Amino acid sequence: MPNAPTVGGIDQLEGALAAIRQRTDVVPDVAVILGSGLGPLADEVTGVSIPYAEIPGMPVSSAPGHAGRLVIGSLAGRHVVAMQGRVHPYEGFTAAQCSFPVALMARLGAASLLVSNACGGLNPHFAAGDLMLQLDFINATGQNPLIGPLPSPDLERFPVMYDCYDVDLRAAARSAALRLGIVLREGVYLAITGPSYATRAELRAFRTLGADAIGMSTVFEVIRARQLGLRVVGLSVVTDMALPDGSEHATGDDVIAMAHRSGETFRSLVREVVPAL
Repeated sequence: MPNAPTVGGIDQLEGALAAIRQRTDVVPDVAVILGSGLGPLADEVTGVSIPYAEIPGMPVSSAPGHAGRLVIGSLAGRHVVAMQGRVHPYEGFTAAQCSFPVALMARLGAASLLVSNACGGLNPHFAAGDLMLQLDFINATGQNPLIGPLPSPDLERFPVMYDCYDVDLRAAARSAALRLGIVLREGVYLAITGPSYATRAELRAFRTLGADAIGMSTVFEVIRARQLGLRVVGLSVVTDMALPDGSEHATGDDVIAMAHRSGETFRSLVREVVPAL
């Protein structure tokens, strides 16, 4: 239907913005999305915390390790808006709904986005607990958040995804890791919809495609961010090794546990990167 409401349309965004502005007038420079088990960093933000359920149009997280709060305030000397948890297609949300929070954070004022996730390692040189700088992505979900009417005629209908992760921000992440003595792997992130994990045959196929890590999030957010002109940097925590010839596969509980164990290293890197965004 050509006149159907558009997810992330002007009216929807303005309603969400008005609800937030009743709580705070902080204009964030930087947006941060905190993935599975990585939410504790949001507790370091000095400001206000708003449950997603209290923001009109905001999808509400139901996945383990996702608190479902938008935190707005100060972190590492910058004004930030941080998502303490995200939503995923396996929860029943569309790609457009998954990316709506990015449009909202841009509307609040953010010009750059640090996106993070917990992922499975496909590269045999990685190990559980490693951090990975996202160099590129493969969208293997079969979905795209930009399908449908344009929310605004000012937006690009066919945004280019070359260098979707900003070259200068990637360099800033490398420098931050070097200063802190953190080993920062680099690689290509591949997204599936889930919630089932990949088969051995799928893992072999994904590795052949050039993927170094696999997860169930992130790509919709990056696509929407690039359409909106945000500069993006992506960090992953390798919470398990998804090797096709391994003897066993991690469970969801294992993923959350490893994300928590790697949390302080992750938080240290983000604190160091945020001032450069």
